[in-house]
Amino acid sequence: MNASGRHMIETIMGAVVLMVAVFFLSFAYTQVDLGAVKGYPLTAAFSSVGGLPNGGDVRINGIKVGTVLDQQIDPTSFQAVVRMSIKPSIQLPADTVAAIASDGLLGGKYVRLDPGHSKQMLGPGGAITKTKTYKSVEEMVAEVIFLATGTDAGDTDHAASPP
Repeated sequence: MNASGRHMIETIMGAVVLMVAVFFLSFAYTQVDLGAVKGYPLTAAFSSVGGLPNGGDVRINGIKVGTVLDQQIDPTSFQAVVRMSIKPSIQLPADTVAAIASDGLLGGKYVRLDPGHSKQMLGPGGAITKTKTYKSVEEMVAEVIFLATGTDAGDTDHAASPP
């Protein structure tokens, strides 16, 4: 076989490999549901978001129902305000609770919604007023250490106490 025939076979094999790779990437993208959810906007204010990414999931019972659009600091309360887009088919009660959750120790962060039982629903542009503070693994380990040693985790005054 001459050199030009070998180059032709290598070119054809390369094209086949690229087509198979494109097929698998497009299949994976459609199955994983990485796209942003188009829906109505809601906000929630947290004292800490712990590295929540823009574009992150909003889930109810582990099922994606929305997307994190952006995050800002409220200039008066200094809380992190998270703006989300929720699927139009999901109507959330006004007493819904939002929390920042994690997919395991090394997993990504997402917003977990726990719908309440109120008859009143949150509308477009509404705000989830009940939120839970995110605690990192480091903060939880520190609490356990402080509990085990008998010191106060919130004690930041290191001055000697009077006798």
